[in-house]
Amino acid sequence: GATGITGATGITGATGTSLTANSMYASNTSGSTVLVVLGGTSVSLPNNQSLDGFTVGGGNTVFTVPVSGRYFITYQVNASAGLLAGTRVINNGSAIPGSILTPALSASSYNVSLITTLVAGNQLSLQIFGLIAAVVLLGGGSVGAALTIIRLE
Repeated sequence: GATGITGATGITGATGTSLTANSMYASNTSGSTVLVVLGGTSVSLPNNQSLDGFTVGGGNTVFTVPVSGRYFITYQVNASAGLLAGTRVINNGSAIPGSILTPALSASSYNVSLITTLVAGNQLSLQIFGLIAAVVLLGGGSVGAALTIIRLE
């Protein structure tokens, strides 16, 4: 037989919770010089900040987590010359496992992505460590360093 008429559209359901409502991005595009010490120096990320619940302090080096949960973290560091240094994300003074990148040969570009659990109030920073040097980040609008953090659940 013939198909019947289409019924009335039902009501729209409630909007669900957006887990990615807590996220942040900050970068350094000004070509800053980072004076690195062996134990580590936090990188200032004063440009293009989109903090969505996160707060920033410490000369644009420390970002505070607003809500507990599992987070996707990715960072990049791009120096103007190759160097034998390491990079990492620090959480309340300790390196986050999986965030540490220590190349065996000199490198000028560092990229890491990971997922980890964070607690509201954790203080995160991006660091360069493992040598004593003046590291010049790319500038002129290029990304010298960037940190992205997105809550997954």
